[in-house]
Amino acid sequence: MPKPKAIVIGAGIAGIASAIRLAIKGFEVEIFESNAYAGGKLAEINLQGFRFDAGPSLFTMPQYVDELFKLANKNPKDYFEYEPLDEVCRYFYEDGLQLTANADINKFALEIERKTESSAKEVHQFLKKSETIYEVTNKVFLERSLHKIKSYLHWDTLKSVFRFGQIDAFRTQAKANQSFFKDKRIVQLFNRYATYNGSNPYQAPATLNVIPHFEYHFGAFLPKKGMYNIITSLQKLAEDLGVKFHFNAKVEEIIYKADGRKNKVEGIKFKSLVQEAEVVICNLDVWFTYKNLLPKFDAPQKLLTQERSSSALIFYLGIKGTYPELGLHNILFAEDYQAEFDAIWKDATIYHDPTIYINITSKHILNDAPDGCENWFVMINVPANNGQDWDELIQEAKKNIIKKINRILKKEITERIICEEILDPRSIESRTGSYQGSLYGNSSNNQFAAFLRHPNFSSKINGLYFCGGSVHPGGGIPLALLSAKIIGQDLVN
Repeated sequence: MPKPKAIVIGAGIAGIASAIRLAIKGFEVEIFESNAYAGGKLAEINLQGFRFDAGPSLFTMPQYVDELFKLANKNPKDYFEYEPLDEVCRYFYEDGLQLTANADINKFALEIERKTESSAKEVHQFLKKSETIYEVTNKVFLERSLHKIKSYLHWDTLKSVFRFGQIDAFRTQAKANQSFFKDKRIVQLFNRYATYNGSNPYQAPATLNVIPHFEYHFGAFLPKKGMYNIITSLQKLAEDLGVKFHFNAKVEEIIYKADGRKNKVEGIKFKSLVQEAEVVICNLDVWFTYKNLLPKFDAPQKLLTQERSSSALIFYLGIKGTYPELGLHNILFAEDYQAEFDAIWKDATIYHDPTIYINITSKHILNDAPDGCENWFVMINVPANNGQDWDELIQEAKKNIIKKINRILKKEITERIICEEILDPRSIESRTGSYQGSLYGNSSNNQFAAFLRHPNFSSKINGLYFCGGSVHPGGGIPLALLSAKIIGQDLVN
């Protein structure tokens, strides 16, 4: 008996994970990817002897990657190895305060107590609340569809519904954090977690305080060969399971036909020919899915007109010399954090004193930079692309970024830049298919955002599914992998 056929559009991490799950369930699976490589946002850049992870740089919840290998009865370590980080991040403030977030939360809490007006007790109380939010939301909001009645027919779901008030959905993240911490600099530190899904802590619900639990309970990790090794390892697993990859293969349309009261997916159109399939899973941003691949279909306007998440401006810099004061992950905070978010969300521009994130994988992976050099991934949060003059904004932002780095590190780096590549909202959109360059689809700037994300299935086309950061449960590696898990569960039940 022939295997049922499934086609996946897009070889991002969620697309590959979906393909793996379907192959394990007995589907014949093919992936069509418009780029010449797999990974989507999780890509890499090689530049004059420097290697950079192009997109996501923090690895949390590795169990969701390991799970894919275990489902296939494979040993994850035969494909992929990672190490826990003793140090999560280094934080730098304009007033001279420097904090090192040790993976041991007791040590980090004591450092905060020693150096700031906040206490270790405040930190532990905050993280206990973070754990509670995770316990309430994990099974309901993260690992199951919010859009199917059967998801609510579980005892753990009902328990979570009764505990809804504990997820802190009715005040902003910033307000909640002000109630936890005396020192405004520690409020700022934990407000930062809103940026993990491209949102504004002064608007987003305090439910987003679940995110620190991922780092401080489950831990932060680094793949031994860099973040892109997650993709190469999953691609190898998929191929070992018989999944066929097509690169430089841009899908033209999703094909469906009327089937009673509902439509039924038939496959895709590629090079003007129909490739038939019983199941189609789309890993493309859902906005472009409807606009480009379902041009005759009535798009759900309420979903497609929501506020988009923020984007990023990234400078990949080959730097001569080494900087022991910097670690793998580093944050140089803006002095006025709310003004920075107002610039992004109200004025759709780049703040003159942005918070700067610097990721340097060569601190751990020596081959990522030539001897005596470092590979700096320098990123700031910026608005999604709405036609701004990006060339002018980038030029001004680079000046401000260099000035800020020089000021805080008390070193001049301009003459130490060996090579440079830039990624901005325009190129993020063109390379990854993310509408307006928004990194996480829609923002989470209101308490109903989780319910407003597009479901992982089409309610009007049987056999059509959606995965990735633009749909439920959201953006980032763990949630993208969970979108694939939800689809896998749906196709089995």
